[in-house]
Amino acid sequence: MLINLSDVLSDQHKTVEETVRLEMEEIRLQSGTYPIISKEPVHVKVEHIRGKELLITAETKLSVIIPCDRCLEDVKREFELNCVKHVDVGLSDAELTEELDESNFIDGYHLDVDKLLFHEILSSWPTKVLCREDCKGLCNVCGQNLNTGSCNCEDTGLDPRMSVVRDLFKNFKEV
Repeated sequence: MLINLSDVLSDQHKTVEETVRLEMEEIRLQSGTYPIISKEPVHVKVEHIRGKELLITAETKLSVIIPCDRCLEDVKREFELNCVKHVDVGLSDAELTEELDESNFIDGYHLDVDKLLFHEILSSWPTKVLCREDCKGLCNVCGQNLNTGSCNCEDTGLDPRMSVVRDLFKNFKEV
């Protein structure tokens, strides 16, 4: 959704305040595509500070489905976004000072709300997602979800990647 910033950037510097619909239906990252299952309207306020400096605030809530890192079951992750950006549309990203934010979500006289919120979601994206703290994951032999049942596979007790270490310990005990 694009919001026209002509009023706030004009000589009158009128504050722009709108509630708009989030158009994103999914979050696309290198690790996969994650569906947005619920979203609230986005409340956006754009105020003039001085020159071409703007203060942009945006608030919304949305829920995304992300697979558990251990068992791959769907996990509903809620994001409560309260974004505040201080931008200068007269400067390029290379000219930014420390107190200013990037403004790559503004193109000419339009604010791209989806692009603004995508960057906020990305910065708060979890590094690890678990369906529950004690998730047992999948059997590394047959793929059975160990949270929902057991399997008859031989339990080596070690991650197969650790077999080299196991073999070293066997040789050490024999000496």
